Amino acid sequence: MTYIAKPPLHHPSLERNALGFTRRDYEGRISTLCAGCGHDSISAAIIQACFEIDLAPHRLAKFSGIGCSSKTPDYFVSPAHGFNAVHGRMPSVLTGANIAAKDLIYLGVSGDGDSASIGLGQFAHAVRRGVNMTYIVENNGVYGLTKGQFSATSDRGSKAKKGAENKDSPIDLVMLALQLGATYVGRSFSGDKTQLVPLIKGALSHKGTAILDVLSPCVAFNNHVGSTKSFDYVRAHNDAVNRMDVISPRAPIRAEYAPGELKEVVQHDGSILRLRKLEDDYDASDRNAALSYLARKAAEGEIVTGLLFVDPAAHDLHDGMNTVDTPLNKLTDADLVPPLGALDKINASLR
Repeated sequence: MTYIAKPPLHHPSLERNALGFTRRDYEGRISTLCAGCGHDSISAAIIQACFEIDLAPHRLAKFSGIGCSSKTPDYFVSPAHGFNAVHGRMPSVLTGANIAAKDLIYLGVSGDGDSASIGLGQFAHAVRRGVNMTYIVENNGVYGLTKGQFSATSDRGSKAKKGAENKDSPIDLVMLALQLGATYVGRSFSGDKTQLVPLIKGALSHKGTAILDVLSPCVAFNNHVGSTKSFDYVRAHNDAVNRMDVISPRAPIRAEYAPGELKEVVQHDGSILRLRKLEDDYDASDRNAALSYLARKAAEGEIVTGLLFVDPAAHDLHDGMNTVDTPLNKLTDADLVPPLGALDKINASLR
């Protein structure tokens, strides 16, 4: 529980990075998510990535919206700056902070509901403007906080906990990010730490908009129809004197597979994710080729993971706005208030 404080003591033999921090210094509060939730694996990967790139915790600014995924910034890098925005509005809040204090490292954590539904417009404009940020979508295809309805990333034909079939086409946030001009685009699986940690490290170190779509299984809404051990079946056949609910613990789903290999990952409900890791000779510098490759593999029923596109010479929002080198929140009144002669020139230019 988040109200239970972690012990402040550190074992003297803990490994330290170049700044003298241990991995414990990048942790947050105790998670309240379901046992086995893929989101916790992502939080662990973020902790590991920040530790390995020697990121000073106070230089990180983390943002989120609403949803299971948006709770996770509470579970990593407690000393960092943080802001929990309203549903779908995280990108604009992050953009405003980035404009004012560009010397921080910006990390937005969102979900498929928060980003692909109510926040889709905010997601799109933040990407096309080139905000210097790492934007992680913890993608589980359901609204976990409101009992598992389909989200906008749910595949057509997929079935909900109660057997309903999704009739709508999915939104692919990776392909959308590529089309909107993101300069670092990747997809991974929460159970593949070997792949996910380097992707996060690269995203945090990238100048420009970095989008990571991370498939993260929801363990609470995977009870398939027909099971006599499912929550629905037990409730229907139980004469209870009060209404109670339990989320049974689940073991985290993990997967390790080689570049170019197709991996079938069995979920808790028996469904299968077919993941293919990019080949070593994949060219991540060709945006159009990446779009074509993703579309072709999607038609074959495969989910491509890895670094899909990167532009090492990317520019960000501040380059486009030609802002000064000093962060705007550190400018003095003398810097911000132009003299009368400068105002006259500005007014004359507008006549």
